[in-house]
Amino acid sequence: MKLNTKFYTIILSVLLLSGCSTIVSDSKYSVAINSTPSEANFILKNREGLTIHSGQTPTSITLDASAGFFKGETYTLILNKQGYVEKTIEINSSIDGWYFGNLLFGGVIGFLIIDPVTGAMFKLPKESNTSLTLATTVLDNQDNSLTIALLDSIPQSERSSLIQLN
Repeated sequence: MKLNTKFYTIILSVLLLSGCSTIVSDSKYSVAINSTPSEANFILKNREGLTIHSGQTPTSITLDASAGFFKGETYTLILNKQGYVEKTIEINSSIDGWYFGNLLFGGVIGFLIIDPVTGAMFKLPKESNTSLTLATTVLDNQDNSLTIALLDSIPQSERSSLIQLN
């Protein structure tokens, strides 16, 4: 009988002193960074503007979902590749659904303290997919204009009107 009491005491303590998201989820997530076209250079900054990672797509990096007590992290991803327009996107954390499991299972301490402190109340997307746009340059010279573009960006039907420069 004494063994059962100790067992139930331990189980009850674990349930009261931990959060549902802390048990089921994590506070760090692997996020795949992809771009079309691939091999784009990128810089990843946190909400404070500090560069926390840089590299080339495709890659996967591990990121914190939380920026502090009750504060989800927001990342700024800047992608660039020669011949393409630089693109900036945000990667935002969101509330993890398991966080609300604290209400169902009576984990008030987990809901108000444990999950917010550990960051387990937040989650990040599994991947970030970005399409880069081809860059074009237009130079105006009075009535004449010159447009510079990559051949792949010109529709096949318009290629016959192109003028080759030597």
